Amino acid sequence: MEYAAIYHGMNRRNCYAVDKNRFMIRIRTKKGDMKRVVLHTQDKYLSIQHVDTAQQYEMEKYATDCFLDYYQVQISMDVICLRYYFELEDMEGQIAYYGNHSFFQSPIDNIDKMFDCPQNLREEEMYLIPDWAEGKVVYQIFPNRFATTEQVPDEVWYQTPMGHRENLKGNLRGIIQHLMHMKDLGIDVIYMTPIFRSDSMHKYDTIDYYEIDPSFGSTDDLRELVDRAHELGMRVILDGVFNHTSQKFFAFADIMEKGQESKYVDWYYIDGFPLKSKWGEKPNFKTFGYFGGMPKLNLSNPEVAQYVTDVAVYWIQNCHIDGWRLDVGDEVSHYFWKKFRQAVKTANPDALLIGEVWHYAQDFLEGDEWDTVMNYHFYEAVKDYVAKECISASRFVEELSFMKGNIHSKVYPVLWNLIDSHDTERFLHSSGEKKEKLRLAAAFQLLLPGMPMMYYGDEYGMTGGPDPDCRRGMVWKEEYQDQEMFAWYQSLLKARHNYPSLTKGETMLAQGEDNQNLVKIVRNYQDETVTLIFHGAGEPVDLSEYQGRQDLITDEIFEGQIKPYEVVLFKA
Repeated sequence: MEYAAIYHGMNRRNCYAVDKNRFMIRIRTKKGDMKRVVLHTQDKYLSIQHVDTAQQYEMEKYATDCFLDYYQVQISMDVICLRYYFELEDMEGQIAYYGNHSFFQSPIDNIDKMFDCPQNLREEEMYLIPDWAEGKVVYQIFPNRFATTEQVPDEVWYQTPMGHRENLKGNLRGIIQHLMHMKDLGIDVIYMTPIFRSDSMHKYDTIDYYEIDPSFGSTDDLRELVDRAHELGMRVILDGVFNHTSQKFFAFADIMEKGQESKYVDWYYIDGFPLKSKWGEKPNFKTFGYFGGMPKLNLSNPEVAQYVTDVAVYWIQNCHIDGWRLDVGDEVSHYFWKKFRQAVKTANPDALLIGEVWHYAQDFLEGDEWDTVMNYHFYEAVKDYVAKECISASRFVEELSFMKGNIHSKVYPVLWNLIDSHDTERFLHSSGEKKEKLRLAAAFQLLLPGMPMMYYGDEYGMTGGPDPDCRRGMVWKEEYQDQEMFAWYQSLLKARHNYPSLTKGETMLAQGEDNQNLVKIVRNYQDETVTLIFHGAGEPVDLSEYQGRQDLITDEIFEGQIKPYEVVLFKA
């Protein structure tokens, strides 16, 4: 038994309320080490009074990554305080008991040697995520390049490669005119990159947070977009760039004019005067990514924190947006995000908060900061398995299982699973322009639990290199569209909406078969069980046991063989 791999913390990550009187308890162990794990519980105070409240529960292995197995069990309880410990039996029959971060050779009878869970405290800390969000499909729009009501020549709109400064004159009314495209595709949530006043095409250097950029339209245009989206059953998320501003933002502009005499000096992190921000030199003030044009706000300053929070609440209250995607969220303090969440959720408890972070970020996901994150761990796994072909099927499953094993169970169904974005090269480009790979990646993205975040144009097979080339003009003319790809995306989204077990319920099986390069996933919800089989690179694989079954994606009868980069979905 590998004792060093065994870990349980009596905290909001491993012992938490999922509902009133309903708790999740988790523990991790070395991969393949345990035959069984049992949770033992008893009432803290009644035990002192010699009342027997002892119970035990077999724990389920719900995820396995490259190194660890993850076990969990949900229990019902109505106590003041629960005490508990674990019984672990390894594959050789050795048994150990684990309580209060120590190991014992016999069952624990001293409640002070057990772990501790005060029920009321945990229920007050319960992770509350808007009910509407689970499993919804997000569509990311880069407004300048998505749709316009202006006259823009084709040679401008469809130019390649795309640069940073090309102005395609996309606007909010153009988006409004294409709402039905998104609705017909099967989209639930529209996420737009920044729309506030800025001199750049990307708008990540905000000049005025209270003004829609004139090139995009007006506040009335945003309000109409949100209202019409809501009428169609879709939500709208805005991009909150609260880590940094433009140099033309009023506070930094005042500093540039008045130097250290400015009353806004403490709004930023200024190392000295005169300010230095020439291209190619390191600025003498903190910025985003050392870009002098994006000075970093000092959100530890209460005045700045209040300003930013007021901005977020303003757009929720005045245009009824449904949440914020928080740019560079991991470079802002936990203290700020806790206060920010309280203000936003007071304005609208159903507002969704999504952090941009490119790594595992459990410390932001404990129920008092963000609701979810952009799942770049998923992005890397799909890119490595499908586009680069540098990991095996089993390793791919293990990579996905890492997030499942470590992320709060309330967060897992709302992770923003992406395969590309405005910050990455298009997946088709990553795949060497092989559209069969994009089809497979889309299947992983749209047929697995989470909130898939589609990047505009992927449904038509758009390509493009790294930023800024990934931000090309949306292909509205049929001659530039791949209609077969669009039909494929529609089929995937139709299946996602028609078969709840794809996104709800439990995973009964998740395994990679490396000899044939297959990923098999079996999921169950209520009385519905489905089997997903994905095939990566390689030769066709015989699946004669499924011959004659209906593929629920294409509605065709399966002929018994799956080709490379194909996926099939069967109902049990």
